[in-house]
Amino acid sequence: MKGDSRFKPNLESLLGHLLRLSCERNFETRPEGLKEAEAYIHREFLSYGLEVFQDPFPFAGQIFSTLIARGACDPTAPRLILGAHFDAVPGTPGADDNASGVACLLEAARIYTSLRKNLSRVARTAPTAVEFVAFNCEEYGMLGSQAYAQKLKQQKARVLGMLSLEMVGFSSKVRGSQKMPLFLKPFYPDVGDFIGLVANTKSRAFLKKIKGIFQSVEGLPVESLILPANGWVFPDARLSDHSPFWDEGFEALLVTDTSFYRNPHYHSSGDRVETLDLSFLAKVTEAVARTACQLG
Repeated sequence: MKGDSRFKPNLESLLGHLLRLSCERNFETRPEGLKEAEAYIHREFLSYGLEVFQDPFPFAGQIFSTLIARGACDPTAPRLILGAHFDAVPGTPGADDNASGVACLLEAARIYTSLRKNLSRVARTAPTAVEFVAFNCEEYGMLGSQAYAQKLKQQKARVLGMLSLEMVGFSSKVRGSQKMPLFLKPFYPDVGDFIGLVANTKSRAFLKKIKGIFQSVEGLPVESLILPANGWVFPDARLSDHSPFWDEGFEALLVTDTSFYRNPHYHSSGDRVETLDLSFLAKVTEAVARTACQLG
């Protein structure tokens, strides 16, 4: 399905999400920004015709919510979870971290639902429950994803796999722009123009399937990494919402532009929309949309 235009994102939509979400979104320093982002995501999911559920969890004397959106599906069907966190650290607009991941999530959800509308009524009940999930409080220890992964484990839910979209909008063609820890440096390019997929050992087969889909997107270089011990051999690779799913025994992948190994604006006031590569983000979004449609 290479070159299939049905999966291509709308650049204006992507940019609109980035501009709307790129502001300080932190419950301690700007709680109104966090609430506004949550409300915006909720409205967007509803506008695509998805059902939206809140998954509440307590933290710091308050109740926060993760947003879960899905279309009509068999309630016993295995779940494909596509997720991105919408909170940010204090003092940053968080364009790459993680407005880029949320923009990708929203646009992939729009593409998925628009394609499903073209199916017959019978076919609209998907054999796989594709969930588009906006996690809260990732920056405080992946609290939203931890609460949800634990709930799924308790419910003995069937999870086909989970993708954590974590910083997916920064790219550079400059040699030396991609940093890596010494033990990985010999095996990866030093040009930061690829999207990274990181799996634990249990997720090896899931990684192979997803990598094949991502590689079908024209002009998107893809690199992958498999880590033993649920990633504890390389703790930096656990710093997103996939790691609670690993810890609960689910197959999950980190999808990332490699964060602070590439983006010099990480967790700073310089993490702004104008530093991002919209074309790169669009290719990653196409890959995520293809994943939702092909597996869901």
